[in-house]
Amino acid sequence: MQQNTMTIEHICDILLDQKLILPEQKPFIISKESEQRVKLKRIISLKSRDTRPTGNNSHEVTPVDIISSLKLKTPTKKEEVTEELIMEAIAENLGLAYKKINPLELDLDVVTRMIAKPFALKHLVVPIALEDGELKVAMYNPLNHEALDDVKRVTRVKVTPVVCTKTDILKIITEFYGFKSSIVAAERELVSPLVDLGNLEQYTKLKSGHEIESTDQHVKNAVDYLLNYAFQQRASDIHIEPKREAGNCRIRIDGILHTIYSLPKGVYPAIVSRIKSLSRLNIAEKRRPQDGRMKVAYEGKEAELRVSTVPVAFGEKVVLRVLNPDVLLQDLEGLGFFPMDLINYHSFLKHTYGIILVTGPTGSGKTTTLYSTLRYLSTPELNITTIEDPIEMVCPEFNQIAVQVPAGITFASILRNILRQDPDIIMVGEIRDLETAENAIQAALTGHLVLSTLHTNDAVSAITRLIDLGVEPFLINATLVGVIAQRLVRRICPHCMESFTLGQDELSSIGLDLGNDAGEIELKRANGCIQCRKTGYQGRTAVFEIFPITEKIRKSVNRETSIDSITKVAREEGMSTLRENAIRTMLKGVTTYNEVLRVTSEF
Repeated sequence: MQQNTMTIEHICDILLDQKLILPEQKPFIISKESEQRVKLKRIISLKSRDTRPTGNNSHEVTPVDIISSLKLKTPTKKEEVTEELIMEAIAENLGLAYKKINPLELDLDVVTRMIAKPFALKHLVVPIALEDGELKVAMYNPLNHEALDDVKRVTRVKVTPVVCTKTDILKIITEFYGFKSSIVAAERELVSPLVDLGNLEQYTKLKSGHEIESTDQHVKNAVDYLLNYAFQQRASDIHIEPKREAGNCRIRIDGILHTIYSLPKGVYPAIVSRIKSLSRLNIAEKRRPQDGRMKVAYEGKEAELRVSTVPVAFGEKVVLRVLNPDVLLQDLEGLGFFPMDLINYHSFLKHTYGIILVTGPTGSGKTTTLYSTLRYLSTPELNITTIEDPIEMVCPEFNQIAVQVPAGITFASILRNILRQDPDIIMVGEIRDLETAENAIQAALTGHLVLSTLHTNDAVSAITRLIDLGVEPFLINATLVGVIAQRLVRRICPHCMESFTLGQDELSSIGLDLGNDAGEIELKRANGCIQCRKTGYQGRTAVFEIFPITEKIRKSVNRETSIDSITKVAREEGMSTLRENAIRTMLKGVTTYNEVLRVTSEF
């Protein structure tokens, strides 16, 4: 690690003592030390932008790096001897706590104000909390007592070390110090008593070319750090909101918003202008909503960001929707269908003409289902055309058309035109009015498969919704193939999952009757850990309600049809409701009782 550190032999002894390696693995590790050190130095040199010696210990190859690079298996062969596992063992040996850092729990000012970045990099130490006059610092080398003494002398507070991996410490240093320094530098250059900070354009006209370039660079860096952080945290949305005294940055993870930083008032307009510039929006227009998009590269992958700006009380609010191809374009099997539901859905897709509807509220995963379906259907022999408002993700396999109302391109108008484009499959973003519904039906009647969405609570309500729009029941019977309703539920975190029992009273509240004498059932939940940010959940999956339009259903559809009557027939035909499938997902140990209640409360 650094001075006053443990040797590779000492670390091997610790791993042996905790039964993480076998006795015969120790001489193997020692024999590989020189070879692995050379390999790792070469890798670091290739990855590093600046390979000159800087006194930065982050570029040094440590015994922990060498052991973890060998990818050894524990004697049980259930897990790999990783950097994290090694550091946990070292912490236990030294009688210290091991800490997996959650960036969302850190105070940026505490991290960056207490210790200078060069010192943090040199000694691989970073402050993580300041409570009651006690500073908790994460260290890669807890034996580096000189660094601890220096921290105590500079901060003049009690310092408590915890052990952390080099990977986590470097990530925090890069993200927090980089973002902070960029914001501070931008604030220093932007703040001037002679300039009206409410208008960035006015400011840029008053600065010299050199100063503009310098400021722009700081703002660019800050935006880059912000986007990288959001990608690392698997955020689906980034909210940048102006307030009276500052600006808030929040990210949505698994459907929940987390506040990550407060932007200085003087820097906020510059950040917004940078994002607007990247997404090709008019930076001078601040009084009207605007929509744009950008494409960014992250860790060898490409992601698209849909950008929306609206004027609010204290400026412009910006929301960036992260359009991850790994999420939007999945295999149908990975969406959350139960086997029989998937078979039913596949039967819908075998039709060469007709309408398939996906229903649910905003944010229920309808777009993911539609995109994944289109990718499943896509072949060189088919012409797939989509009409979207806006285009969620650009896919080269499809011909995508964006709704542009000022140009006269609406769902209804473009539907009439694309029928002359010889499509096989048409995806309409949403059926909002009678005209769009009629044109979609006309497309289905003329031999096209049409996929679209409706905003209804359940699948059966789609029929009554179409009738309410003014669609004739006989046209629904002639064209509608099937309807899918869906919701998203959060997955239980696998790292802190535990079993517990739930009584019949609670189960009865969701309509589950055990029918046994025990009166209770074993379910899964999670207490919350660093991996799931103390939420108990990690990731999301969909629950579906599949509603095939059978002959019996068609006979029951008329203008006087009620939801209850159609639902009764559908249940007789074997349809499982959203709540029933959510309960099945709970019983499989995928989600929790509370999630079932939250997502299906209206049923």
